[in-house]
Amino acid sequence: MAKILIGFVSMSGNTEDIADILQSHLEDKGHTIYMEELDEIDPSYLLEYNGAIIGSYTWNDGDLPYEAEDFYDELEEEDLSGIPVCVFGSGDKAYPKFCEAVNTFEEALVYRGATLIQEGLKIELNPDGEDDHENCKLFGDNISNYLTKVKV
Repeated sequence: MAKILIGFVSMSGNTEDIADILQSHLEDKGHTIYMEELDEIDPSYLLEYNGAIIGSYTWNDGDLPYEAEDFYDELEEEDLSGIPVCVFGSGDKAYPKFCEAVNTFEEALVYRGATLIQEGLKIELNPDGEDDHENCKLFGDNISNYLTKVKV
């Protein structure tokens, strides 16, 4: 099975909760998951994995959190051609740019050559509802199916 990186930033714990759900679900499917905080790694780290999942909350009105800024800026220096990626995040629908960090990371990763596995997962606040858990699992299923299909 695949060796997958989940790189994330979380302030209130919401995004980390999503990462934990994804980790558990993907491990149940036989994948090896490595979880790292984005402010502890640089984008070249993605090259060591069969796939990467990036998670970030959205700060204020559509901004990346400061803990993710260095990772985002350093994406400019990497060639991620062919690396399968997807993005998830938490946000608050009270703001006009709900989960904009997901869109920001998707655009940057694709611009650097990464292959976007699927559209980003956006969860309002904490993934505490049954629907949120199911959406996380479906997101994980799509990742697993893609990486299994390409026989990493």
